[in-house]
Amino acid sequence: MNMLDDEDDQSFHATRDGYSHLSDVEWDAVERMGSTMGIHAVSVMLEALNRDAQQATIAKFIQNELDAEREKQQAAAGGSMHSRRPETLKIDIFKYRGVEEDSLLRWFVELDDAIRARRIDDGDMQAAFAQSNLAGRAKTWALGLKLHDPYAFGSLESLQVAAQTNV
Repeated sequence: MNMLDDEDDQSFHATRDGYSHLSDVEWDAVERMGSTMGIHAVSVMLEALNRDAQQATIAKFIQNELDAEREKQQAAAGGSMHSRRPETLKIDIFKYRGVEEDSLLRWFVELDDAIRARRIDDGDMQAAFAQSNLAGRAKTWALGLKLHDPYAFGSLESLQVAAQTNV
């Protein structure tokens, strides 16, 4: 059955034989165009255009189909290639000030829980997160050490050791 055989329209009958200059691939595209744009629109197009323009229009339609399919595949591949970042839980901890009533051990326990919940794996980032939760005297101490040695706290462990011996 040919999609473009329109028995109700006496002025135009598009048959495969009437467009023998079109390849099988081009004719298949014409039929897909008919289902996309409507048979009447395709019939008018074929009737109005010369052979070269017909083939150029069909080629553009095929290219648009290929582009759409490629974009669809890239979107599907892109979604599977990039794994979604796991959800993190934001746990607030108290700021360690370095005064008598603050427990350094309790602060480190809360800090470890917050680091795990936030999925901070990098040692430098863990140390930076710990420093961001210092206040008062403890923050002044940490900034003083970093002023003399910018790499004083390369990891959370180095910060813990320094804090236990100095704060």
